[in-house]
Amino acid sequence: MIGNVLVVVGVGGMGEAIARRLGSGRPVVLADHDEVRLQAVSSAMRRQGYDVREKSVDVSDRGSVRELAAFAAGLGPVTAVAHTAGLSPAQAPAERIAAVDLVGVAHSLDEFGEVIAPGGAGVYISSIAGHIFRDAVDAATAAIFANAPAEELADVGLLSMPDVPVDLARAMTYGYAKRANQIRVQAQAPRWGDRGARVNSISPGVVATPMGWDEFEAEFAHDAYKSMVADNAAGRFGTAEDVAAAADFLLDSTKSSFVSGVDLLVDGGTLAGISTGRVSMSPAENRT
Repeated sequence: MIGNVLVVVGVGGMGEAIARRLGSGRPVVLADHDEVRLQAVSSAMRRQGYDVREKSVDVSDRGSVRELAAFAAGLGPVTAVAHTAGLSPAQAPAERIAAVDLVGVAHSLDEFGEVIAPGGAGVYISSIAGHIFRDAVDAATAAIFANAPAEELADVGLLSMPDVPVDLARAMTYGYAKRANQIRVQAQAPRWGDRGARVNSISPGVVATPMGWDEFEAEFAHDAYKSMVADNAAGRFGTAEDVAAAADFLLDSTKSSFVSGVDLLVDGGTLAGISTGRVSMSPAENRT
């Protein structure tokens, strides 16, 4: 099949939902570091009529991301990129979270910014954590997140916390990385615009994917996550389909041609609840 290529980096719950929603009738490139998961999703989608090609990628390695971008561009005009690859605090040590969630996103923005077709668009998955950490990132650090070479990002002082407990270091690294993603996408929007393309980020709240459940059930964050689900304005978990619907809007240039460099919260009103005190981020025993 020849047509406008959709690239989905990361085939967890959100990535698979985006691929299924946007992939009908066009070439789809699925990429992931987990080759077992990648093969399973690719095979299932092919059996359901999708034109899928899979490629293993390590987003923390620029060369690997460059190969992926070149592979996708060899199939036709790359008009949609959805980058969902990431690790949560319950899944990996701080160093690996920084390598994947921070450096990996910067690599992807750089490399796909070289091949995105005119009229195309990219969506990068950040997190509500990036908004929660907004005030923790000062102007000097924000400038580094926006402009430093990708390979230097993990050396930012905020991500070097040798005296911080392991669980807290993971959570802090994740939050800083997701705030960095929002900043980096905004900074890259003019460059993508030079190619006639757009790029935005999406910040989900608690979403019922395997990663979301890992976080929801993690002991160190369980009380806060319970409140983020039960006390948000929607009164429920988010779903991968909620995120896919937002990605569909942002990747469709007939609907969002004047939207670039922004972050879209898809959190069921969770951040609004945090700001008003309806949603509590403190342990249950400390609530009044």
